[in-house]
Amino acid sequence: MKTIVTRMLFFTSAILAFIACQEEKKQRIPMPETNLANVSLIPKPVRTIPTNSAFALDQFTAIYTSKSASGFEEVGKFLADKLKSKINLDIPVNTETQNTVERVIYINQSDSLDLTDPEAYQLYINQDSIILNANTAEGAFRGIQTLRQLVPEVSNDTLAEQKIWPVPSGKITDNPAFSYRGSMLDVARHFFSVADVKKYIDLLSYYKINVFHLHLSDDQGWRIEIKSWPKLTEVGGSTEVGGEAGGFYTQEDFKEIVRYAEKRYMTIIPEVDMPGHTNAASVSYPFLNGNGKTPKLYEGMRVGFSTFDTRKDTVYAFIDDVVREISNMTPGPYFHIGGDESHVTKKKDYIYFVNKVEKIVQKHGKRMIGWDEVAIADVDSTSISQWWASEENAKKAVEKGMQVIISPAKKAYLDMQYDTLSPLGLHWAAYIPVDTAYVWSPEEYGGIPMENILGVEAPLWSETISNIDELEYLAFPRMIGYSELSWSIPENRDWEDYKTRLADQAPFLDRMNVKYYPSPLIDWKKSKYSYETIEKD
Repeated sequence: MKTIVTRMLFFTSAILAFIACQEEKKQRIPMPETNLANVSLIPKPVRTIPTNSAFALDQFTAIYTSKSASGFEEVGKFLADKLKSKINLDIPVNTETQNTVERVIYINQSDSLDLTDPEAYQLYINQDSIILNANTAEGAFRGIQTLRQLVPEVSNDTLAEQKIWPVPSGKITDNPAFSYRGSMLDVARHFFSVADVKKYIDLLSYYKINVFHLHLSDDQGWRIEIKSWPKLTEVGGSTEVGGEAGGFYTQEDFKEIVRYAEKRYMTIIPEVDMPGHTNAASVSYPFLNGNGKTPKLYEGMRVGFSTFDTRKDTVYAFIDDVVREISNMTPGPYFHIGGDESHVTKKKDYIYFVNKVEKIVQKHGKRMIGWDEVAIADVDSTSISQWWASEENAKKAVEKGMQVIISPAKKAYLDMQYDTLSPLGLHWAAYIPVDTAYVWSPEEYGGIPMENILGVEAPLWSETISNIDELEYLAFPRMIGYSELSWSIPENRDWEDYKTRLADQAPFLDRMNVKYYPSPLIDWKKSKYSYETIEKD
């Protein structure tokens, strides 16, 4: 703590001395009284201490970063770009010309022992400077998401001749409860374009989500180009639920998604579902098929009827090629093999299959993730179980020393309807209104020990949605609540407090043209970015 205080005094003194030396030094602007603790931040930080003044963000503000620290300048440029799009203010980053700079935002690489988590950050805000401390660029990136939320939508034009956006002053100390905070998108039942995926990634990263899981194959479609097996997309990528045209990502498309996510410090997890949910693959290459029927293109919503032939060596040669090609494009540590709802695969064949595929995934340098059914196989403790349905399977995973991703369908499935009136979604697991989505504790769910919980993920299956507007309707605002459940400590999670902060997210969601579900449980804040305005424009 002494180290960080010393560093803080040094940087604050240096910044204030710099400001005092400006040739055109102006009298300090009297700022309005604020309360940092009352700002509607989501996810809620660990600790917030208000000092009841404000930083005068204006045209005389500049961003500076630790230049020698990898990634910090890029974080500064990202912040400048987002503030430009929000308030139309150009803020220079590491500018050489300092004559017109009167206030600074400094993004600093710190060696503080208080910032042990790679995503931890500290914000110190006073009238003339904002100092963001983080050990890593990833931590700095999480910190600027908080700062983006602190900047008001509308300027205060009574404080000075220029527009000023008062940023509440004080100190924020923050780090995540879970290192894995995810959302899954099913692009197999209905295909979503690269542009749609990028928009979803942007929205997720704003709320500090750091894992994006892509469900790339299912009975209704195969969505990723595999150069060694071209018919997967030529044939298997041609359909989707309801008979629409389908689609797929070329390898360059997929690499672009990975690059886009990486810039937001988000890990992409590819999923190829097997041995069930494999009809699209088997139609493309019939030798893969193991259910004894002639495979045909499928556009319905039934599950559990397909399986690979688990006893053919050529099937595993195929899987090896698929895992290799996708793994080579995916720098993250995980590969998801699905493994759910393999109802026509005999249990002994299923176990044999998962054991073989785990070795293939490991051969290509990845940790295997599977839906909770994979825990019945002889998997080792490095593999991960994603608990969606069976508490018994989740506990088997714990017995094997595996980590568990908490994704219970009746709490965390984004494709569940909000209520009986919801036009989109299903309800086979539950109806999940906005409060039900938030009022539960992943740390205590099902009695999984904390040391076995890798994190939380909210999956969005796409049987009933076919475009970005429908995706957003099911994902938001519930995804915002899942971000808080996976980032904020339990003591900072309270429904009455949260629903007020959620209401204040409306201006951001409206500005981003997000067609969220306007839950009647929330007294949504109005903004200049209304749906009517967007549609009219």
